Amino acid sequence: MIKLGVNIDHVATLRQARRQGIPDIVQAARAVSAGGADIITVHLRRDRRHIQDSDLYLLKKNSPLPLNMEMAADRDITGIALDVRPASVCLVPENRMELTTEGGLNVKESASALEETLPVLKKAGIEVSFFIDPLKEQVRASYEAGADAVELHTGSYADSGPETLEAELNRLREAAALAVELGLKLNAGHGLDYSNLIPVRDIPGISELNIGYSIVCRAIFTGLEAAVREMKELIL
Repeated sequence: MIKLGVNIDHVATLRQARRQGIPDIVQAARAVSAGGADIITVHLRRDRRHIQDSDLYLLKKNSPLPLNMEMAADRDITGIALDVRPASVCLVPENRMELTTEGGLNVKESASALEETLPVLKKAGIEVSFFIDPLKEQVRASYEAGADAVELHTGSYADSGPETLEAELNRLREAAALAVELGLKLNAGHGLDYSNLIPVRDIPGISELNIGYSIVCRAIFTGLEAAVREMKELIL
């Protein structure tokens, strides 16, 4: 069964607009759990634009679901991860001026930072995935670097029009097949919504889908629990 990780960063985005404590991040996690999700995902960015350090501690203590932490391969952020001990960490590239994560890690170019970060996280018993573009060379580099899992960046697929859709799906399928062949856990996410999810869900070997923005947007009209339940039903 494919697991659904729900990214609640944008619940914190709304809270940070006024910084008055609402909406409550733990209440959001509980609503996500009630909707049938399997994992809570949050991205502690270096600029702290939404999720704050304190959110991680609150979620680790009070969330009914395992915590997946997205983060850059950064020494200070790694120290927080080692203190919080989430169930899993997804290492992502991070640019300060981007609206959202713009692409996957270039594993070879990031080798020095990954070599410093990956072993200490794994030693702490934290599952580590690399967020990568759906390219076979990135899958192989992730395997060689020692990642437990890869999360394929589905943004190009989500943004594609009819003329490029099948090509983008084929890139995902080919990268996924290699990940499975190498024994890597296979996850995917970014830009997935209620209308484009199914072809990615149907890629053989997918273990986990991480989806956030589209669920939080739907929740404005339906409530968070209902929005999560609707997405979970599409995955089943």
